[in-house]
Amino acid sequence: MSAVDAVREQLPEAAKDIRLNLQTVLQPGALTTAQRWGVAVASAIAARNPQLRDAILADARAAEVDATVVDDAAAAAVLMGMNNVYYRFRHMVGKESYASLPARLRMNRIAKPATNKADFELFCLAVSAINGCEMCIRSHEAVVVAGGISEEQVNDAVRIASVIHAAAVGLESGDIAAFGTSVA
Repeated sequence: MSAVDAVREQLPEAAKDIRLNLQTVLQPGALTTAQRWGVAVASAIAARNPQLRDAILADARAAEVDATVVDDAAAAAVLMGMNNVYYRFRHMVGKESYASLPARLRMNRIAKPATNKADFELFCLAVSAINGCEMCIRSHEAVVVAGGISEEQVNDAVRIASVIHAAAVGLESGDIAAFGTSVA
């Protein structure tokens, strides 16, 4: 049994669909193995559930994913943790005065990833979808498509991100059905 399968078994009944989806989205499809696992690792880090993160990392290692992919995925999650907050603020506040101010935030890794630009941007896109930054989603989607990644691949990456995020929520929720029966 894989580490992710063990985590899937811990999801409550309320997350039955997520158990099934988590099994499905990590199967081979339009994404390369490196893209699939890079998106999964970045998404698991962004979802902030240590148990799920560790399971995804263990299965990525078992799939013999190169350490540079995992490193880029972690870097993408961390950078988007910063950028998504900053740029979402600028977009949501809607004032030109903020948009004209320099960000002065270091983001060198985006320009020089350990793997390749298109895959790194795909990892950033997945994390931006989890974090809900419209400006970052649009920007990263345009870069990955211009870099030769298809819309089908983008769709698969965001599917992985959404399911991993939902799995983290499910693990945190516990068995809410049992909670409902214990309240008098």
